[in-house]
Amino acid sequence: MHASFLLSLVASITIPIRAHDPLSEQHIFGQQEATWLQKYGPQIDQPFSGPLSFSHLPYARCLELEETKFDIAILGIPFDTGVTYRPGARFGPYAIRSGSRRQREARGYTMAWGNNPFAEGLKIIDCGDVPVNPFDNALAIDQMEVAYSTLLRRPLATPEKAKGTNTPRIISLGGDHTIVLPILRALNKTYGPVSVIHFDAHLDTWRSYPGGITNQSRVTHGTFFAIAQEEGLISNTSIHAGIRCKLGGEEDIENDEAVGFQIITGDDIDDLGITEIIRRIRKRIGSTPVYLSLDIDVIDPGLAPATGTPEAGGWTTREVKRILRGLAGLNFVGADIVEVSPAYDNAEITGIAAADLVHDFLSMLLSDRPPSPSKPEQREEL
Repeated sequence: MHASFLLSLVASITIPIRAHDPLSEQHIFGQQEATWLQKYGPQIDQPFSGPLSFSHLPYARCLELEETKFDIAILGIPFDTGVTYRPGARFGPYAIRSGSRRQREARGYTMAWGNNPFAEGLKIIDCGDVPVNPFDNALAIDQMEVAYSTLLRRPLATPEKAKGTNTPRIISLGGDHTIVLPILRALNKTYGPVSVIHFDAHLDTWRSYPGGITNQSRVTHGTFFAIAQEEGLISNTSIHAGIRCKLGGEEDIENDEAVGFQIITGDDIDDLGITEIIRRIRKRIGSTPVYLSLDIDVIDPGLAPATGTPEAGGWTTREVKRILRGLAGLNFVGADIVEVSPAYDNAEITGIAAADLVHDFLSMLLSDRPPSPSKPEQREEL
């Protein structure tokens, strides 16, 4: 047969579309009078669409809507006028929420944790941002304290599922690290002095910076722990993790000990290993109420460049995630992730890493103990 005849024969063959096939074009496009709900079902946001809330969680203006209840709240605190180098962390809450767009309740299970924090029966919502004043730091810090205190007084949404607490917990999205001072002031009203697990490249326990001649000028993202200690907000059982910054000398370390911290350096992950770092943190904290504060610059700037004070030689995202899993079961009263400054990011890698760490925070807050690592023999060989 000639090729032209074969082509005309193939072109003349048609496969009949079965009208009863729900996926047939005749079925789909033949319902032009149907409403969206009748034809396609609920309006589901795609990972790249919909209102911007963390992991597509329900969103509420919790500070304004006083009847809103929750068990865990995501709270943005877009403050960055306490920085000493590169500003821009006021856009951190936006960047972290944007980095979370591929996360959602329907796909929240992780093999590392062995759970889905959104499916544990607790009400987790995004409470939006604290509308902090960008011109007056004293006013802004008071606004942050009032906002946090307001949410801490909110009754739990599901008290029957609470594990020994009547107080909701808040995961804060910074903002620069100064936000921890008003947070500790708010927590103190409920818990008294708390221990702090502080992931950071920097100590943040300096007493003041040159030129700080007024009380308010002392309050920066590098001095807030010293001020918190002076105010009796933190206990003498706190610990740093990942420290590697340049110091003025031994006197900085002596002052850090006086503020109430022990130091795990960035190099310790090579010399001690992850398991020993976890053990030392857990031993230091014990059963005390503990607040976790994670500065994104604990991660190496090659993996998380979008931060105001980058320091070379940091930990990897995977190492930090592994340490967080080892801390589950401690008496956490809250957590934050700070210093994400998206103007310095590339392809959203810092915002995505920060959002993933917040997902770990949720699992960490809801777990009674660290997840058991899967054994190689339990996994099918490839």
